[in-house]
Amino acid sequence: MTRVPRVLVVNPNSSEPVTRAIDRAVQASAAAKWCRFECVSSPDGPEGILTQDDYEVAARQVPANIREQVDAADAFVVACFSDPGLFAARDFTNKPVVGLGEAGMRAALAAGAKVGVIAVSDAGIPRHTRYWKSLGVAERVAGERAINLRVDQSGDPELALVEAGRGLRDTEGADVLLLGCAGMAGLVAPLQAQLNMTVIEPCSAAAEAAASALRERPRP
Repeated sequence: MTRVPRVLVVNPNSSEPVTRAIDRAVQASAAAKWCRFECVSSPDGPEGILTQDDYEVAARQVPANIREQVDAADAFVVACFSDPGLFAARDFTNKPVVGLGEAGMRAALAAGAKVGVIAVSDAGIPRHTRYWKSLGVAERVAGERAINLRVDQSGDPELALVEAGRGLRDTEGADVLLLGCAGMAGLVAPLQAQLNMTVIEPCSAAAEAAASALRERPRP
């Protein structure tokens, strides 16, 4: 009987509603047919990764959380769009460690020429911009607009996501949208229907990236 790879999905914040949204997204992804995903919160983490201070706290906690579980999983997903602690975690394990932001952006770049990012708050945009530059993809980012709501509210389909997406499409020239928060999981279909454009959800993108990385690894 073939062993099913286990992927630990770490939500760096303490919001259980966000963790449940992440779990729904990864379990609905195509990768769930090949991997077993387990989603966990960080009880001592911030309520959301909004400010730079939130990011710094999470960046210290995420590698520690993964180190504690490093022998219990085959791959890991850092389930926050800012990818806190991603590179530090990669320093101590050769197992795949995937970040939502990086995986989501790679999937969006494969789907369109110019990516529009919908963020939770204005506070996160400068941090994201620095990240896109470090990944060498900033010239492909049409722009980023925030809905400025709490992380635990960002999964509500009544929010201003459509307005933000329309602005990125009509004003900034984006031809694909990337949802900039794990808490937005589940909003792809209504956004695509209302805006008539491709929308990338980063939880599913990260799940598929983790599964792909595991498939490419040589078997022991």
